[in-house]
Amino acid sequence: MRALLFDQHLQLTDRPIPDADSEVLVRVMLAGICNTDIEITRGYNEYRGVLGHEFVGIAESGVHVSKRVVGEINAVCGQCAMCASGNRTHCLKRTVLGIVNRDGAMAEFVALPHENLHIVSNSISDEQAVFVEPLAAALEILEGAHIKPTERVVVIGDGKLGQLCAQVLALTGCELTLVGRHDNKLALARKCGIGACDETDALSLKGADVVVDCTGSANGLALASQLVRARGRIILKSTFHGAQKVAMTPFVVNELTLIGSRCGPFDAALRLLERKLVDVESLISDVRPLSDGVGAFARAQERGVLKVLLDPSR
Repeated sequence: MRALLFDQHLQLTDRPIPDADSEVLVRVMLAGICNTDIEITRGYNEYRGVLGHEFVGIAESGVHVSKRVVGEINAVCGQCAMCASGNRTHCLKRTVLGIVNRDGAMAEFVALPHENLHIVSNSISDEQAVFVEPLAAALEILEGAHIKPTERVVVIGDGKLGQLCAQVLALTGCELTLVGRHDNKLALARKCGIGACDETDALSLKGADVVVDCTGSANGLALASQLVRARGRIILKSTFHGAQKVAMTPFVVNELTLIGSRCGPFDAALRLLERKLVDVESLISDVRPLSDGVGAFARAQERGVLKVLLDPSR
């Protein structure tokens, strides 16, 4: 099968179809390029293998055979202390789709355990379904932090994840502002009824109860610490290659709470899409054939571009 492989450099190559004797083989319909994929090509996590963890496809085996499915990215052992305590996404022996010791979904086929798969309703298009994984990650904010309707919330970063996080947080009724650097992306947020602010004016938002860092850069945490009030909360969504350099004394003096936030609930993400409570299709900038995967990655890194999708059938 054709697959987009990263091993020192990005390349389209031929790979064996995954051995799915104990897992479900899925024929990939669409896969999405996210910032983590791009950061892997820059050295993040030292991953080598087929990229991609956002996908929708058709199950080729198992109880979901012939059904459209999306898949949770953490494959777990089910027996370690973290699994036993209910913290399965932090399984001590987990593999992570396209990120840790498991080939990803930027290929014609991908394999995952049956328990990772979720059936996609007929009312959800492929273009919408490919957003389930990042939308679930946005929903994880609400799993880890209670956001009150009376609170002031700032989301830093107007990219793909920042847009999704802002749309999810808007459902709480909080006073919300998205901060970014791109006029077209800020306009998308305003179209959804979300307040938007250029990063050059961000300091006018100081005193926020909650700040969510979706910048995907080392500068995000420093800016978040300037915007949040004393005893406020900072929620970190960014993953990137490199180290952060930020003064930590203000975190002690201002008694700030840092909350890391990663993978989230797929069932809830599918419900939001089915009920048309979020707009994800406006975030699609381009759809490229898998054979142009290298070009698609270059396109995804152009200024102003949001989600680029890969179609293995083209």
